[in-house]
Amino acid sequence: MPKLEGSILTPTGWCRGRIRFDARIRAIEGTPGEPEAPYILPGFVDLHLHGGGGADVMEGEEGVRRAAGFHARHGTTSMLATTVTAAPEELETALRGIARAMAAPDPESTRILGVHLEGPFLSPEALGAQPPCTLAPDPDLVARLAAIAPLRVATVAPEIDPEGVLRTAFGRCGTRLQIGHTRCSYARAKAALAAGYAGFTHLFNAMSGCAHRGPGAAAAALAHGEWAEIIPDLRHVDVGMILAARRAIPGLYGVTDAVAAAGMADGPYRLGPHAIEKCGDCVRLADGTLAGSVLTMDRALRNLVAIGLPLEEACRRLSTLPADYLGLADVGRLAVGAAADLLELDADLRLRGVWIGGRRIDPAAPDAEE
Repeated sequence: MPKLEGSILTPTGWCRGRIRFDARIRAIEGTPGEPEAPYILPGFVDLHLHGGGGADVMEGEEGVRRAAGFHARHGTTSMLATTVTAAPEELETALRGIARAMAAPDPESTRILGVHLEGPFLSPEALGAQPPCTLAPDPDLVARLAAIAPLRVATVAPEIDPEGVLRTAFGRCGTRLQIGHTRCSYARAKAALAAGYAGFTHLFNAMSGCAHRGPGAAAAALAHGEWAEIIPDLRHVDVGMILAARRAIPGLYGVTDAVAAAGMADGPYRLGPHAIEKCGDCVRLADGTLAGSVLTMDRALRNLVAIGLPLEEACRRLSTLPADYLGLADVGRLAVGAAADLLELDADLRLRGVWIGGRRIDPAAPDAEE
């Protein structure tokens, strides 16, 4: 039976010893102690991922597989394949590709948990880099999409659904609704939370903000939110706002919002129908709007530690909390009986090994840009 030795991050804290596993974790042996390298961490869980390694999940099965393979080598062991706003037939095609990749998973790729439907039920006034293909509430479309692939999360602008039609439709599918791409007021966002919306999509980005006399969705998140995703690439959100959200929102967790350009050379790429340009650690539309990110979860971990989070907390916000948000008890944590999704990191928090369901995957080479 394989084993790893080092400082193991368990749900109750650090244990210095060894972890034994096959497809699942069978034993954790050792004693509590201050951590030192090598660090053994739970695999990352990314609930907002559009692509990477030159591939976009909207391209269909092959794009989904390529993106999942790329992110596995950066420590992401579970993910939600995330769509962009598109015409219904394009969304149906994309979800068929996601469903096929889920039905016959690649053993050396990130585990695909389902779909994060980002649109088409967004505010036309808060598109960010989303294509201008928004739709009015359509419960029949929701049902058709849910019949193709599991809709685990959906981003909706509450102001486009004042009657709660979408809330009811997604509720039938067991989908967690998130407030995002919205210009709604603080009061409307607060009411949406009370009505059953669970969280916020890429907090602070493409949403009404925190003006002290005209608060919007972001202010409601800080005042009332239990869960929110945030992009810790240190480009989408200022460090001070990340730290403020950390104090205010118990279930703040990190996502990459990565697009096809992640891991690729500078140059032109696609995000749905949009032409985007990668330059260094940013990707933008022609008008300069940020268009997703080129973040990977291993880099997100280093970023969070660099801004002051303890390693234990930074990891929890990239693994355990997103798993908890989806109600998953067997991923995102190192505990006996959980899936053997493990990461081994050196003293510089660089990946030395990735295991998904007990199968080892060689990590990507260190990023020369850092």
